[in-house]
Amino acid sequence: MLTPMVAGGVVFPGLFLLSKNTLQRLPQLRWGEADAVIVSARLVSSVQAVMASTAGYIVSTSCKHIIDDQHWLSSAYTQFAVPYFIYDIYAMFLCHWHKHQVKGHGGDEAGTRAPGSTWAAARGYLHKEFLMVLHHAVMVLVCFPLSVVWRQGKGDFFLGCLLMAEVSTPFVCLGKILIQYKQQHTLLHKVNGALMLLSFLCCRVLLFPYLYWAYGRHAGLPLLAVPLAIPAHVNLGAALLLAPQLYWFFLICRGACRLFRPRGSRPPSPCQTQD
Repeated sequence: MLTPMVAGGVVFPGLFLLSKNTLQRLPQLRWGEADAVIVSARLVSSVQAVMASTAGYIVSTSCKHIIDDQHWLSSAYTQFAVPYFIYDIYAMFLCHWHKHQVKGHGGDEAGTRAPGSTWAAARGYLHKEFLMVLHHAVMVLVCFPLSVVWRQGKGDFFLGCLLMAEVSTPFVCLGKILIQYKQQHTLLHKVNGALMLLSFLCCRVLLFPYLYWAYGRHAGLPLLAVPLAIPAHVNLGAALLLAPQLYWFFLICRGACRLFRPRGSRPPSPCQTQD
């Protein structure tokens, strides 16, 4: 177990530092630390997402018997990904801190991290990204032990499908980068937004009904009978995992409404929801 976790602890922070230093040194870009940090954090998240979804696809397609079949990659990648969630909490804080500095809320012109500004940025970060930080903490403190110990080698198919939820992450990251650099008007942003909406719907929201359907097909049960046939704590866990996905999907839909609404038109619709 220790080897994959050590590898993850080296790969993800190492990739972040490599990307940040490379971007800062490219003469064509002439980026400062803030730009390099923000883009590098998104890049690492996208790389992790591609790796996770690829591992998930391999596992889910290899497990023909959805309960008993096992694949070594399910356990190995789960352990490898644990350091990512710990690293990403800090990487997200760095992104927030640099945005905080750019807006002139602390530090000097050279970007010195004044203690007061750091604490203010930390409070703002936890306030703004509380749900994401909580999600990462749950992945490490709850989902990881459950997937390694509680499953006892069963259900690799379901774990593989859950890993494939990361398919939408590269589109989310690219969308944030384009917004950061005021590229909302571009065709790339609109195409990426449509792909983000579709991938998030399929791989994060509809994923859970699909898992219930897959178990029902295996057990010879109709979809609506599955929740009553499985333990209550499984339904509770699925509900807790689905809840933040529904909230984030609502935010994506609201952003899509604003993006594709004709300029100058303000129809009375749910798209007008305030932040």
